[in-house]
Amino acid sequence: MTLQDSARANIETYFDDGDFQRELATLVSRPTESQDPRGKPHLHAYLHDDMAPMLEAMGFTCQFHDNPVPDGPPILTAERIEDASLPTVLTYGHGDVVRAQEGQWREGLTPFELIEEGDRLYGRGAADNKVQHLINLRAMQAVLKAQGHLGFNAKIIIEMGEEAGSPGLKEFCTANADLLKADVFIASDGPRLRPAAPTIFTGSRGGASFDLEVNLREGANHSGNFGGLLADPAMILSHALASITDARGQIRVPEWRPTSLTPRIREVLAALPAHDTGIVLDADWGEADLTPAERVFGWNSFAILAMTAGVPAAPVNAIAGSARATCQLRFVVGTEVDDILPALRRHLDREGFDKVKIVAHSRNNFPATRLDPDHPMVRFASASIEKSVGTAPDILPNLGGSLPNDCFAEVLGLPTIWVPHSYAGCSQHAPNEHILKSLSHQALVAMTGLFADLAEQGLPKD
Repeated sequence: MTLQDSARANIETYFDDGDFQRELATLVSRPTESQDPRGKPHLHAYLHDDMAPMLEAMGFTCQFHDNPVPDGPPILTAERIEDASLPTVLTYGHGDVVRAQEGQWREGLTPFELIEEGDRLYGRGAADNKVQHLINLRAMQAVLKAQGHLGFNAKIIIEMGEEAGSPGLKEFCTANADLLKADVFIASDGPRLRPAAPTIFTGSRGGASFDLEVNLREGANHSGNFGGLLADPAMILSHALASITDARGQIRVPEWRPTSLTPRIREVLAALPAHDTGIVLDADWGEADLTPAERVFGWNSFAILAMTAGVPAAPVNAIAGSARATCQLRFVVGTEVDDILPALRRHLDREGFDKVKIVAHSRNNFPATRLDPDHPMVRFASASIEKSVGTAPDILPNLGGSLPNDCFAEVLGLPTIWVPHSYAGCSQHAPNEHILKSLSHQALVAMTGLFADLAEQGLPKD
């Protein structure tokens, strides 16, 4: 029996005997909400009581680290070094989740209990990100069990603050570059392009969040007595926001229009099937001369996340004294990060909106990253996954969303391969979050095959 056959038999047994579902249920039961103070003790318990025993049983040496940011969430690293001459794989996961949103899940579901309904397993964190690093760790275990060793060195970093913007992660990676030194980064997060077919992406769009504010006066004033006499902050802000894009959302800030949608990137994106989002898309929204794939994976997009003026829940006949909008730019490589907000300032001033103040957010900002889709490691991973599951993976130059991939691609200087184990309809960050058992089974097989190929073949040559 070959290593591939033996490792696959191990991972099939792990899934079929119910161990996968039982372990995921344990992880989901931890209310690891990093955006809520009540989750703090559970962040530590996840690393100490769940991750460390699992990894130590696999022959890893674990270390617990305080976050470099004061009061930041904890970090776990683990390593299994078999031979200094072997290649080293660094993998990653985050055990924290967004707020549970109790009371908003449909009847019969609760956030921190894994509940099975047909092909679906419901629970907060089931898709993001607990199932994803569980799959990768157990795929390594299947190879380890098949031959008594991995055949490569492995290092792991599990953080507990990704849903809060990964505070301290970049500083930690910078300070611990030697500890995390590796040859390649392979991890999982985010959704596949299609539920039934694997996906590989090699980076992520960046994200810059900020507020736009118009503050003209204290308090509100009667709209009958002062309408037509006092400037309306909400009106000014609305026009300022409308100046940033045209009526179909096409960006009008020149510096926000990227130059990195090259012919090769367009060729890669043109090979993708239709994006299976489960939502009817608006054909008349976004850049008119771009395909849907180019709009989300190769271009920048501006969004207004929230707006407020006055008291929306109980409006009165008064002109508000101030108005605020929370905004976000998702951007690809080639966008000058340090010039995003200065460019917006110049644009607003040109348009006559000098009263609009820009307030940068200190968190939830990520740089954009992208590995060349023709990199040897991309071709290696793609061929391995296709061999294991019989379906060629969809290859994206970057995820449409944002991840702390710059910590691994830029700080540690690694080629980054992401193989997501969720799908667009999983209700990530919403009530009724779930994963698919069928997708998880395919992912277990794919990752087991990839790690077995690395064990037998080593890293691909340039």
